[in-house]
Amino acid sequence: MAAERTRPTAPRIAPRADIPEELRDVTSVKGSGKQLNIFATLAHAPNVLRRFSQLGGTLLFRTSVGDRERELVILRVGWNCRSVYEFGQHTAIGLDSGITEAEIKALTEDPTAGAWSDKDRALIALADDLCADDCVSDATWAELRKDWNDQQLVELVVCAGFYRMVSGFLNSAGVQLDDGVAGWPV
Repeated sequence: MAAERTRPTAPRIAPRADIPEELRDVTSVKGSGKQLNIFATLAHAPNVLRRFSQLGGTLLFRTSVGDRERELVILRVGWNCRSVYEFGQHTAIGLDSGITEAEIKALTEDPTAGAWSDKDRALIALADDLCADDCVSDATWAELRKDWNDQQLVELVVCAGFYRMVSGFLNSAGVQLDDGVAGWPV
């Protein structure tokens, strides 16, 4: 295993302060006008931001996978990628989706030690496999197949891959936590 690399402690690409009017609906939290650092940083590439938001919104709000299950995958990917921004943002979403604080902490630990259901353990393994080797193993796939249909398996793998890419962007660009967003669990 490669040695863990450090992450930037300051932005390598500063979030745009001059968000054009036509991008403000894409860069802000719905209804609040508050700009999230991830979107204000992506705003340096408007076409990427628009397509990124479209796919991200689809994965968050328009799939057949339940919110809790999706957030287990995203949080585990964020942990595997050592993306504090991703993990912090999705901690709040995960809590709203029915994941407990104890489960969020357990997502940072060995999954065989937690009190996970077989279904949850398979989702965690999907994230682990994809982050370790860019392929879900046959054993994990067999476990996933017990509970998920083809559409859901596509959605789950694409979700894990998308948030792996997001984590890599956040880490590389040095995107910093937004005010009030928790980082890693204590």
